Amino acid sequence: MAADFYELLGVARSASPDDIKKAYRKLARELHPDKNPGNKEAEEKFKQVSRAYEVLSDPESRARYDQFGEAGLGGGGGGGDPFAGGFGDIIDAFFGGGSPFGGRSGPSGPPRGQDIETVVDVPFEEAVFGSQREVRVRSAVKCEECNGSGAARGTSPQTCPDCAGSGRVRRVRQSVLGQMVTTNACARCSGTGEIIASPCTACRGEGRVVKEVSLTVEVPAGIDTGQTLRLTGRGAAGPRGGEPGDLYVHLRVTPHERWQREEYDLVTDVPMSIAQAALGTELDLETLDGVEHLVVPAGVQHGHEFVLRGRGVPRLTSSGRARGRGDLRARVVVEVPTKLSAQERELLRKLAELRGESVTTDEGLVAKIKSAFS
Repeated sequence: MAADFYELLGVARSASPDDIKKAYRKLARELHPDKNPGNKEAEEKFKQVSRAYEVLSDPESRARYDQFGEAGLGGGGGGGDPFAGGFGDIIDAFFGGGSPFGGRSGPSGPPRGQDIETVVDVPFEEAVFGSQREVRVRSAVKCEECNGSGAARGTSPQTCPDCAGSGRVRRVRQSVLGQMVTTNACARCSGTGEIIASPCTACRGEGRVVKEVSLTVEVPAGIDTGQTLRLTGRGAAGPRGGEPGDLYVHLRVTPHERWQREEYDLVTDVPMSIAQAALGTELDLETLDGVEHLVVPAGVQHGHEFVLRGRGVPRLTSSGRARGRGDLRARVVVEVPTKLSAQERELLRKLAELRGESVTTDEGLVAKIKSAFS
């Protein structure tokens, strides 16, 4: 008994044309002989689902099938070749002219140029506020002698006779599955659709030459080390007038001697003495935006941060534009003196005595040393 076409595709009898197409595409990918070499069962199932789609995708044949079964198809009930119209035509109907299993035909014409990569060092301040940087790269550029055509002066490229200028060649062959149609790049013109009878002597028919070029790169505000700028169309020129590739600029930000970056915040240490921290002070803080007057209250603790809102790094969005800024954080670092004069030691001892704090005296230290050697 012949299998039901709807069951073969795994759809209900009320399925819409789109549901039927989706079901067939899924099964065709799974069962295609290229995916199952030597699997006779998959090959036979592939033929069956293709036949089922051929019938159910056409409103008239589907109506006859629904009413009379395969008998109403005029002898097409499994005895004929389901690929009589050409397997390539079936694939074209779903996938826009290319096979979903590889070998899909691409556009004709000169190939695109190569992408280029380079690394640029950016000073810290320029990474924060943005700048322009000159970049020198070695790249392929359009040949001025032939204006990129590849043909010698006084001549021009000719249409390839093998592909009639399309850059693609179709071949039809018979297989166990029926008629198979493949499309490949034309071997004579390498897919460009043109041949050069008299090549340009400057570029040897390439239409481009390699040289060192200088480019101006816009560094957006807020950029950081490890980020990459993509400059569309600034890469190598394509051969014979083909579109240029892209330029990828990998950025490396030079560290700053005072400021560190933590995401979009700028962080720095503000050193001060014990007396300044205890009694308070006023400092001039050098920032990337200029000098800020900082009032330090008495009793400030080591590690305390003074935060200046919106004075940090611009927040770089996915569109490449800055939106708002992070904060500036000035961190207090209380420095303990390592060398004291006799008068300074005496003053600190008196302070400790007044506060009831235990400290090591010089006499106590000498006594400990003597006892250690006695």
